[in-house]
Amino acid sequence: MTDLDARSLRDAYDSQVRPELPDPLPAGVTVERDGPLFRVLGLDQRGFLTYRTLDGLAGAELDALIARQVEFFRARGEGVEWKLAGHDEPADLGDRLRAAGFVPEDEETVVVGPVAPLAAAVPVLPEGVRLREVTGRVDLERIAAMEEEVWGDDRSHLVTGLELEIATDPQSITVVVAEAGETVVSAGWIRYQRGTGFASLWGGSTLPQWRKRGIYRALVAYRARLAQQRGKTLVQVDCSPDSRPILERLGLVAVTTSTPYVYTP
Repeated sequence: MTDLDARSLRDAYDSQVRPELPDPLPAGVTVERDGPLFRVLGLDQRGFLTYRTLDGLAGAELDALIARQVEFFRARGEGVEWKLAGHDEPADLGDRLRAAGFVPEDEETVVVGPVAPLAAAVPVLPEGVRLREVTGRVDLERIAAMEEEVWGDDRSHLVTGLELEIATDPQSITVVVAEAGETVVSAGWIRYQRGTGFASLWGGSTLPQWRKRGIYRALVAYRARLAQQRGKTLVQVDCSPDSRPILERLGLVAVTTSTPYVYTP
């Protein structure tokens, strides 16, 4: 891939995926606008701030926008995530967020690529492992338990969030588990971005003893086929350093980074 390809893919990501707003809105979820910024409330355990561009805001005007978000969520007694892309302007946006009390979490890489080659791959699973699409709360709780074992923190919000998305529009998301017997060894989900050529992949956590056995790649290929069946041509992933090499070998291209900046009252 050339730099031009990466730039074209980033432009497609900016114009079609951002701002990252739930569509349709689940019951109890609201979106409010403050200038170029969108506040998403009620979707997760904390609020979410998203935008396509900040429309050239800088200096005191930008600081005032950030301060309004801090005050808004402080008054609610609720945390909030500001999702910062590596190519967002102005270049000192991260510094301004930190000065206002936001704390950066782990940086991820946004990779984008065509669906067709991913869908053409033949998933090869270890003996005794199968992939299965799930929708019920019991299976979502099993996924959260697996994620908690992998990451060592509370993932109960996944159950609530995924269940809400499935109930709102079961055609907008598919959740897939990889199981060995009665054990969920990995899981991932795919969101089909309405009105765009994009699908996005999420999850992908795998129990340590089951890594490096092709399960993550199989989950990617399976979900890419689902995207292709729905006419999607591009796939996007916010990936960790562990999954980035796998996704790049599969043909996805790094287009920017993504860092959650979190304010906690």
